[in-house]
Amino acid sequence: MNEPGKQCPKCGLIQSPALRCKICGTLMRSPTFLFESPKPSSSHPSPSDEPMDIDVFLREESPSPEAISFVDNPEDLGPAYRLTFHGSGGALFGIYVRNLFFTFITLGVYYFWGKAKVRGYLIGNTEFLGDRLAFHGTGRELLAGSGKAFFIFALPLALLNSLPGLLKLGPIFEIGAQGLTSLAVLILIPFAMVTSFRYRLTRTSWREIRFSFWGKSSEFMRIFLGGLILTVFTLGLYYPFFLANNYAFMVSHTHFGNHSFKFTGHGRDLYGAFLRALALTIPTLGLCWFWFSARKQCYFWERTAFGKTQFRSTVTGKGLLRLNLFNLLLLIGTAGLAWPWVKIQRTRYILENLLILGPLELDAIQQAPQASTATGEGLAGFLNADFNLGS
Repeated sequence: MNEPGKQCPKCGLIQSPALRCKICGTLMRSPTFLFESPKPSSSHPSPSDEPMDIDVFLREESPSPEAISFVDNPEDLGPAYRLTFHGSGGALFGIYVRNLFFTFITLGVYYFWGKAKVRGYLIGNTEFLGDRLAFHGTGRELLAGSGKAFFIFALPLALLNSLPGLLKLGPIFEIGAQGLTSLAVLILIPFAMVTSFRYRLTRTSWREIRFSFWGKSSEFMRIFLGGLILTVFTLGLYYPFFLANNYAFMVSHTHFGNHSFKFTGHGRDLYGAFLRALALTIPTLGLCWFWFSARKQCYFWERTAFGKTQFRSTVTGKGLLRLNLFNLLLLIGTAGLAWPWVKIQRTRYILENLLILGPLELDAIQQAPQASTATGEGLAGFLNADFNLGS
């Protein structure tokens, strides 16, 4: 049976039920699954089940960059919200010991399930507005992804690097093979960063709405490799621009549902802090870089927005120094057994120093589905290439 028509509150057109008016685009209903329990599925598709081109979907619902207006005084943005982290070192230690035991008796196979459990624990104990985030990744996905990454990337590169020596082809061939291997690894690092970040976002949700990432690996490779070359040729002076450009690409292609995050920062704004850190590296024995790291995190967050919602971080150089020094001593004093407490302390410090400011406008958010595999996650593990939002 067809649903009765609804009248648009703005233009008065009577039409079939839809999220927005077909004529003026006025919002006619809110996606109830963001706040209510899901209704039983039906064999008859609803209008919202009809396929839609994802580019059109995101373009219609995402706020335009011009709508973002950054302010210096957080109080001018309206209400402020905080994330709450409920994790504990003792609980994570229990997971850690269990993972070690099963990884040992399965000759390393359980490692991937253990990794998924740790990630699920950390994400699942993060709460916002009374609801916790959820991680949907599985050990089976991580095992399959790492297997693909090994046979497609790691094994061929290892053979390329070692065959000239095994076949005794001479030093010229060995140097050439090592150079090609290094170049291939360098090219694969940005690919691994994008694909692993995409996987983790698509497996993370809040109120049944998932995050996603729509950036292209080829585009990030150009940004990353170009910035890396400029950083090398300028003896490191391009580094703040390199960091800002990489972060801008990752954040600007990140979505929650069908709404995107925006980033308007520039490397030049970090240049003064970067030069001060360079000048003070020897006098402070390198400790000044904790202050640069804090400045970078605060700047990246304050230039990030989600619609009209903005962010602020209150981490400090002194706080990061104290945290890392304490964690280092804790790991040394316990021969690594305190790793769960170190992980919990770092996660809690970052989250509890993050403010979310301004109107949230959650009623217009819809799910934007995206397929993703764990191959990039496995490759990132081999190459130790990772990207963490806001740090």
